[in-house]
Formats: sequence, C-alpha cells, structure tokens
Amino acid sequence: MAQVAAISFGAELKDAYKPVDTWISNGITWLGEIEQFYRERSTIEKEYSDKLTALAKRYYDKKAKRSSNLSVGDTPALTPGSLESASLTTWTTQLNTVEARAAEHNQLASDFVNKVAGPLNYNQKKLEELRNSHAEYQNKLVKERDNQYTDLKKLKAKYDSVCADVESRRKKQDSAMDFGKSKAAQAYNQHVVEMNNAKNTYLININVTNKLKECYYHEYVPDLLDSLQDLNETRVIKLNAIWTLASALETSALTKSTEHMKHLTAEIPRNDPVLDSTMFLRHNAVQWQDPPDFVFEPSPVWLDTDAMATDETAKIFLRNILTKSKPLINEMKAQAQQKRKELENVKRARENIRAGKDKRDEVDCVRSQFAVQEELHAVERQRMTAEVETSTITSVVGDLSLRGKSHPFKSETFKIPTNCDLCGDRIWGLSAKGFLCTDCGFTCHSKCQMKVPAECPGEQTKEERKRLKADRQAAAAQASDTPPTISNGSTLPALSRQDTMNSLSSGYAATATRSVSGAIKPVPEPTTPNNGSGPTSSPSTSSSTGARRNRIVAPPPAAYISPSTDDITSSPSSKRGRMLYPYEARDSSELTISEGKEFEILEPDAGGWTKINIGFGQEGLVPTAYFEEIASAPAASVRPTHNRSASTYSNSSASLASTNASKKQGPAVAPRRGAKKIKYCEALYPYTAQSDAEFDMDEGEKFVLISMGTGDGWADVEKNGEKRIVPAAYIQEI
Repeated sequence: MAQVAAISFGAELKDAYKPVDTWISNGITWLGEIEQFYRERSTIEKEYSDKLTALAKRYYDKKAKRSSNLSVGDTPALTPGSLESASLTTWTTQLNTVEARAAEHNQLASDFVNKVAGPLNYNQKKLEELRNSHAEYQNKLVKERDNQYTDLKKLKAKYDSVCADVESRRKKQDSAMDFGKSKAAQAYNQHVVEMNNAKNTYLININVTNKLKECYYHEYVPDLLDSLQDLNETRVIKLNAIWTLASALETSALTKSTEHMKHLTAEIPRNDPVLDSTMFLRHNAVQWQDPPDFVFEPSPVWLDTDAMATDETAKIFLRNILTKSKPLINEMKAQAQQKRKELENVKRARENIRAGKDKRDEVDCVRSQFAVQEELHAVERQRMTAEVETSTITSVVGDLSLRGKSHPFKSETFKIPTNCDLCGDRIWGLSAKGFLCTDCGFTCHSKCQMKVPAECPGEQTKEERKRLKADRQAAAAQASDTPPTISNGSTLPALSRQDTMNSLSSGYAATATRSVSGAIKPVPEPTTPNNGSGPTSSPSTSSSTGARRNRIVAPPPAAYISPSTDDITSSPSSKRGRMLYPYEARDSSELTISEGKEFEILEPDAGGWTKINIGFGQEGLVPTAYFEEIASAPAASVRPTHNRSASTYSNSSASLASTNASKKQGPAVAPRRGAKKIKYCEALYPYTAQSDAEFDMDEGEKFVLISMGTGDGWADVEKNGEKRIVPAAYIQEI
C-alpha cells in the first residue's frame, strides 16, 4: 500500500478549531451508529439472510445521507461531489459483505454483542472524553486571550479617564482664582504625571497583547489542532481494529462466506487514518490572515501621539518597571525549560499508552498534558511580558536599570502618622499601608512606589535618617510646585487670571463689610476648594490630598449692615465676637441674641459658655459654639442706624447666598454649664452615613468632639446626646 504523506492540521488550518472539533465529534458520534449497527445485526442474524439484506440496505441509505459531513465536515470550503472518505469506502465494502452473508447462526450474533458492540461503546466514551478535554482546553485558551484583550481595553479606558481628568484639572486651573492657582497647578501637575504613567502602561500592554495574540494563533491553537488530528486518527485506528475483529468473527463462523470475508478483511487495512484527514484538509483549507496588531489610540479628549513619555518623572517610572521586569526574564526562562521537560515526559507517556506499553488511562494522561501546557503558557506569558517591557523601554530610553541604586522597599503598616517622602502627603487610612526602605528609611504610599527615584544612599543611622526625612519632605514640597512635562518634553505654560470676585457667579464670595452709606470694604478672600466637596470615597479608602480646605459661603445679611441696633463701646484691648447662629435665652443668666450680632467678650470660655456684653448694660451667657471671635475694633461707639441705605439691599447671588446662610441652625443641645471643657468640631464636607453607627453631615454642621479616633480614620462625635462616628478627614476641630 502506498504511503500517504504526513500532514498537520496546525500548520495548514489556521484558527479552525470549531470546524475541526465538529468533524471530530461527527466521527465519534458515528461510532455509536456503528455500535448500534452491530447490536441490531446480532438480532437480525437470528432471522437469517432476509433480515441481513434489509439491514444492509438501510445502512446504505444512512451512509448516503451522512457521506458528506463524515468525509469533509458540515461546512466544507469545497464540496466533495461523489467522493467519499476512505473510511466510508471501507464501510461500503462492509455492507457489501453483509449482503453476501445472508446466513448466520446464534453464536455469531452473541460474538457481535460481546466482542464488537461493547468495545465500540467503550471507545466512543473514551474518545468523547478526550474530545471534551480538548474543548475545555480550547475554552481556557480563548478565555486567556479574551482576558488579555479585556485588560487592554481597561487600560485604554483608564488612560482615557486620566486624560479627561487632566483636561478637567486644566480647566479648573484656568478658572482658578489668584489665591488658588498654586494648589490648582499642583493638582494639574500631578494628574499630568498620572496620565503619562497610564499612557506608558497602555503602550506596554499593547505590545504584550500583540505578543500573546501571536502565540495564541501560531502556537497554542496549532498544537491543539494537531492533537485533535491525532485523536481522529486514533479513532480510525481503533475503529479499524474493531472492524478487523468483526471480520475475523464472521470468517470463523461462516465458512460459506470465507471469500467475501477475506475480501472485506483485505479492504479494511486500506483505510489509512491519514486518508480521512487528507480529504477533510483539502476540502476545508481556506485563505487566512493574522488579525491586525493593536495600535495606540489617542484619547478623544487629549491630543497625543504614540511616542512614550520620556521626561525625568516618566524615566523614573520606566526605570522601576525595568528593574522589576529585567531580572524576571532569566527566572522565567529557567521555569519554562523545566515545564517543557515535564511536557515531553507526559507526551512520551501518552505514546507508550497508545502503543500498549503503559496501562494507564489515556484520558488522565491528556489531562495531565494540558495541565502542564497551561502552566508552561503562564510562565511563557510572564517571560514574554517581561521581555516586551524590557525591550520597549530600552529601545526608547536605554537601559535605565544600570543607573543609581534602587531602594530595598518592604511593605509596611504605619502605626503613627507618617508622611510620604515623595509627594509629601500623609499615609493614613484604616490600614495605613505603604513602603519603607530598609536602608535609608524612605517612606512612600503604595501608589508612589513606582515613582520613587533610584537614589538610595545606602544604610543610614537613626540621626541620618531623621536628616534625610526632613530634606525629603522639603524637596517634596518644592517638587509639587514644579510643573511636569508632557510627552514631547515641553513644560506647561504659566497660567494667569484676573480677579473675578465681583461676578459672584459661583454663589459665594469673600466676606465684605458694608458701611451705612453702602460702600463695600473688602476683607481677605477665603480659601475655596476645587469643587466644594469632600473626598470622593469613604475615609477607609481615600488618601490624603494635602492641607485641608474649608469652603466658606457668602456671609449672612447681617454682615452687610450695621452690627447692632444698640450702642456698643469697647476698649482697644477687649475681645470681640460675632454670632454664627441665633440663640434664645433659657433663663435670666443667658442672653437672647440674633445671628451676625457683634458683642464684647467679658469672660473667656468656661465649660462651653462665655459671658458677653451686647450694649446698654445687657450682659449674659451664650454657648461658645454659637459664635466666633473677631479682631478687636478700636475704641469707638457705634450708633444704631434705623434707616438703612437702599444700596445695602441687593438681589445678587451673594445676597441670596447670605439669605440661605442665615437659615443655619446651631447645635440642638447646648452644653451644660459647669461641665468640663468641651471640644467642638465642624464638618468640612457633606457626608452620607453608610451604617447606623455613623452620622450624616452637612457642610459647616457642628458636633461635640469626643476624640479624633485611634488612627483608623474615624472620629467619635456627639449630637443631640447620641454618640456615633464620622470620617476624621471630613471634620476639623474648632
């Protein structure tokens, strides 16, 4: 018999798992039909030749219906016409022999059941298990590929989000007032650095994804297709063996059919397993091209190129990536070599099983093979990722890992308040985790680790660490004011803005004192946060953002008119105050006083109460939390002005804001006189309670401060006699 040239599905059929798997499944299912055939034949043999003739005719018809999908699959690229596979041709000979053997006895029927149908059922189940193992492995490969694609999309989305944040910060910087320009510029600079890092990560992941994609289509899938081809050929080999056995049974039982059975026996070996595979290959080969590589996509809100950021800050980030990736290459190569040896051992064991030299289950062996291949792929992905990261970075900025000395960081949970030596912010929160250099004591956030320059001075004494700590904190404060560079290396232009406080379009403005004549005398402008809101997440997950900034809304209407309708005379050395909330006296020792009223402080705070003088000999006690101290006025007498000038009234947003501000309510329960000195705190931002153990807070709301907590980010406060907790970052002691 002529030798058939060896072929490879993996080399010839690209990304063709589904049609190959369907074809293999059809072949395995076909074993069930053949098994059923022999079982039916066992029964029919007892009814002699007339039943055998009918049976042969019926399976002629079945063969004709399934001839195409058994030969070339369900969806061939080229129709086979009247051609049939070698297995089907052999099957035709089998049916012809059945027609010639019309007489059979009971023993042959029994042999068909025990020696033919049983092994067919067993082999069908085993082959189906093997096919299912291939299907599970294919699903894992697809999942790995899709996960990598998903990770790339996430990095793209993150990059777009960071670009949007940079653009937002830029707009805020443009609209920032003179007193807030420095902080706005600092926030903008930090976001630009984050954008560059996100972009570099995105570019690196693109290269990694492309490399993994190449492995998927040119290594993993071809190996799987070759294994499926081998499975199909194994099926044909086993089927040939069973057919040969059936022929032998018929030869021994039916002497009258000896010549027909010899012919059948001679025909079966011609069914070379490669013939079916060759026919399927020739009728299913199509033109195929690799999917296109991924390329950099600029953010829709930030015009950029595919060039990596190479400013000094970006080089620090890239060097830290290089420092981690470069040593990983050789480590992963060694592991990959070990996995390849394990894989070769498993493949040799499988060959021994198929050759009958090993009695172990082939299904278990195939599962072990795929498990080792999966581990090998994981190691190879790490190696390729490290190699692509290293080559990508070195091709742009060279081998940065040769410069400087990296900090030997270790993960650290800080039990006491500690500042980051890179950004200068506090490392705080429920866990307060960061990194600590074991040599020089450099501390940083987890998010800042990859931005730390390789400038470790080596092991330091305790005094040297303290000195370095002070120098680093000073350098961090100075660095936060230095604008970063964009990808092209240029610095950001200086920004400027004219004073626009007169517009009052934001709904709040600087406090001003209006005289009787209506003239406005400005006072220093309050510090306004970027957006007037607190941290974006709960204190357990938020990070420190620098100095606290309290939003100050427009003053109440009382700030624009004469302070009182009474005469108030004070000495130059006396202290003065202004009511933040109205208060109604509860007994004769207290005073009823309206919001915005100014007064003279006679006695300092004692147990939460202060004695004041509002003029005309009216003295009494008011809650300390209900007023604020103001600068002492020169000795003078302020006469009441009952006819207010028309210019003191306004429908501007500042007036509306002051009207709203006048509706603020003081603490519901004032502290009892005679009690120990009570501390108070004020909410810097609004907060919504996440559980019954927390308070809701409005901006400016006051509470009795019990404690600032134990460093876990929560403070204990009291309101209306009830004690709960609030985020410590959301309040300040007053």
